[in-house]
Amino acid sequence: MLPQETSRSPEPQRKADITIKLSEFEIPPMQDILLVGKRAPIGPEAVRRMVDAVSPEQYEIVRLNHEVFEAVVVKKSLLRLLPKEKLLPIVIEEGKRIADDNMVVKAQINITIQISRTVDL
Repeated sequence: MLPQETSRSPEPQRKADITIKLSEFEIPPMQDILLVGKRAPIGPEAVRRMVDAVSPEQYEIVRLNHEVFEAVVVKKSLLRLLPKEKLLPIVIEEGKRIADDNMVVKAQINITIQISRTVDL
């Protein structure tokens, strides 16, 4: 006769999967554009103070007459590539598809300019 085995449940296995994405910390903690909702917890004036404190002269605040957004904070270097009359309507149109007036939405914008010239030979 075999010695009697005690029936014990095996100890449960515990595992953790960890995914880490590292990127450079940006000052201010924003991207190229911030869309500031009309009822957002931070208003355009507070955003202006934050941006001026850490990145003076790098962003422009554009006040809006819009149903969702009160202002757009845009990196001035983008406006040297594309005038705000062309850029902001696109950003606002796309932003209002995902945001409401309580939000501050940050956007990263990549602008590529293509140039083709013909010269006489």
